[in-house]
Amino acid sequence: MSKSKKTTKTAAAAAASATGMPDHLEEIRTKVFVRSTHLDHTNAAEDPDAFRALDFDNSFSLDDFKQNFKITIQEKSAEKLVFDMVGASAPIANALRRILISDVPTMAIEKIIMFQNTSLIHDEVLAHRIGLIPIAADPHMFKYLSESNGEPNEENTTVFTLEILCTKNPRALPSAPPSVQFNNGTVYSSALKWVPQGSQAETFKDAPIRPVHDDIILAKLRPGQSIEAELHVIKGVGRDHAKWSPAATAFYRQLPDISFSEPFYGAEAQALKALCPMNVFDIEDLGSGPQAVAARPRDCTLCRECIRDPEREKRIKLRRVRDHYIFSIETAGQLAPETMFRDALIELKKKLGVVYADLTANEQAPAAE
Repeated sequence: MSKSKKTTKTAAAAAASATGMPDHLEEIRTKVFVRSTHLDHTNAAEDPDAFRALDFDNSFSLDDFKQNFKITIQEKSAEKLVFDMVGASAPIANALRRILISDVPTMAIEKIIMFQNTSLIHDEVLAHRIGLIPIAADPHMFKYLSESNGEPNEENTTVFTLEILCTKNPRALPSAPPSVQFNNGTVYSSALKWVPQGSQAETFKDAPIRPVHDDIILAKLRPGQSIEAELHVIKGVGRDHAKWSPAATAFYRQLPDISFSEPFYGAEAQALKALCPMNVFDIEDLGSGPQAVAARPRDCTLCRECIRDPEREKRIKLRRVRDHYIFSIETAGQLAPETMFRDALIELKKKLGVVYADLTANEQAPAAE
């Protein structure tokens, strides 16, 4: 057995040497692929290559992109934005996702001056908890601290204070819960008080800077314990620390495409409809009688429940549309989701400008002798 394996490996190495390809790439290259604009999940085990890239024309055309690209908003709220991105490629969708998570700037607590902390929580742990509080402040109104040589001023820094003392409520019964027995027994993010610097009070009079949520628990105190601190808020990005990331989550998935090589009628159609846990299928009369149709493909999670039976697997094709992405953005509260997406596009444009400038510089540079 070992000899056979050794011979096979040697033969593969010889073939790779002849073509100049590594073993694994040569093995993939020799497979037969069918050109398609869809990803087939029906025979995923037999066809592991995602886009059948070795036999698919994956070239980029700017004219085609301009003509076909479009964005359609499907759902919008104060905390969530869902839209369809059609005509884009996976690198573009993933670049936007990564920028949303790590490169869109927000304001967060970076420096904490702890004057007093007699609670049971250590200074470092308390500082970490406070630093993760999302702050509602427009980052476009602030500069980065590095732009002022690290010197804080009203253009790059704003300040909060935290001063709280726990006392006993003399009127409370001994059997009363702690929330009644003690005043300030639980420290919430609402205890943070904004202290405008310079002209910030006038600048932000229409939207005062504050914690996004007032009910975030920071610590629990008992009578006599207190916390006194000064908190400095600066501009940053999630690449430096997660507290600056405005995205609670940002993800995308390709639009499922479900087709039938042979229709399902009558009892078979009813059974297929009842089988899907996401209620993707429905029964419609298309002229030749009531039959199963994929009425809600967006709800499909490609769980493959409908094709677990070998007979149904031959008649149902589960695919994904290659250039149709369903993009979801959920904000942590510092920025509106549409603002996050706009800022992500601005950052992407900046990065592309840097790449373009480098490429242009390399083209104009004289060739080395």
